[in-house]
Amino acid sequence: MTVKIAFASNDRRQVNQHFGAAEAFAIFAMSETDSHLVEVAEFIEIAMDGHEGKLAAKVELLDGCAAVYCNAVGASAIQQLLAKGIQPMRVDEGAAIDGLLSCLQKSMQSEPPLWLTKHLKTQSVADRFAEDEEWQE
Repeated sequence: MTVKIAFASNDRRQVNQHFGAAEAFAIFAMSETDSHLVEVAEFIEIAMDGHEGKLAAKVELLDGCAAVYCNAVGASAIQQLLAKGIQPMRVDEGAAIDGLLSCLQKSMQSEPPLWLTKHLKTQSVADRFAEDEEWQE
């Protein structure tokens, strides 16, 4: 099974951005044995009075991701991410994306973290319903 994981990163190699101020997200598809970059989303600086509009756009962009790794994330963003089923993960600045993906892959093979197990179960149920297009009464 494949999951999407996002990283707040402006260089696609390390996590080096705060969620709300992220200039870019690198989104990887990951399975137990493989991972690859599927999308990079970059943001332009927009003058806004508040941060809610830009947070909502970033959360919406990450729809379908199991988690987002960043250096920091505010309470409002945490609430919005969790409501979409996206686990916010705080890591130290400079954490290598390859290393984080490798650790997640190893955990998928043995004991995935609770948030990942929950995401995989939800994804499995959604996949079953998508496959069963013809409903009979």
